[in-house]
Amino acid sequence: MLEKVTTTINQDLCTGCGLCVQLCPMRTLAMMDGKAAVIGDLSLNCGHCAAICPEGAITVAAIDEDMSKFASFQADQNWLPYGDFDTAQLVRLMASRRSCRNFKDKPVDESTLQDLARIGCTAPSATNSQLWTFTILPTREAVLTLAKGVRDFYLKLNSMAEKRVLRLALRLIGKRELDDYYKGYYEFVKEGLAEFDRSGIDRLFHSAPAAIVVGCKRGASLPKEDVLLACQNILLAAHSMGLGSCLIGMAVEAMKNDRKIQQLIGIPPEETIYSVVALGYSKEKYKRQAGRKAAVVRRFES
Repeated sequence: MLEKVTTTINQDLCTGCGLCVQLCPMRTLAMMDGKAAVIGDLSLNCGHCAAICPEGAITVAAIDEDMSKFASFQADQNWLPYGDFDTAQLVRLMASRRSCRNFKDKPVDESTLQDLARIGCTAPSATNSQLWTFTILPTREAVLTLAKGVRDFYLKLNSMAEKRVLRLALRLIGKRELDDYYKGYYEFVKEGLAEFDRSGIDRLFHSAPAAIVVGCKRGASLPKEDVLLACQNILLAAHSMGLGSCLIGMAVEAMKNDRKIQQLIGIPPEETIYSVVALGYSKEKYKRQAGRKAAVVRRFES
């Protein structure tokens, strides 16, 4: 996603090494009179040039320094060289994170949730779009507002799915979604809705005290992929902070089909929601990693 150039180069500090010119993906920079200079009108505003400059001569105004500041921990802003990390511990973190469906009745500090949103923003995004939106639900009451909107959607959907003639008619014209839903999810959802109404047991958010709803503004090259990359960062960081997490796909599906739900929690209709992350302190304490199913891993050589 091309934007107006916000890059400036301090000519007094520039030594003319040319490193920034070599890696600029849009050729916005060039060497002039032995020093780097801005020659283009458009940029990704990726910050590669500022990150590689040995003299600190480059500033990209589009980059907000506050996005690299955190309330719950002190970030080390020194670049980590390739290979200079313990891969075994990284994999341990990834393999230890589990989807939590049993949260404690304990609030999560809002500054921690704000930090998780900032951590999400450290993910890559297609053409450096960075058009994520993070809506923080910091209380159980806020989570329940979203949950009730999702509940109403599934009540209506179940009512439609119960109509056998409607399901068959839609199948005849190639629209199998309602029939597939009836066969795969109807009973499970019906039981969950009844339990919620009867006793307040929350099968959707698992009584999570907080959540982050992640969407994207219009204009991103690959919005869904961008959001899921950011969410992986959030999930791993939450575990490292002592929090459990769970992706709530049924809430995403409801908001995809009924944009009014997102407006219940203050999200403008022009944004599209791709992920909902339930967060809180887990009651679960595992003894070991669970492992994974076998995957298809291919090798091709021409």
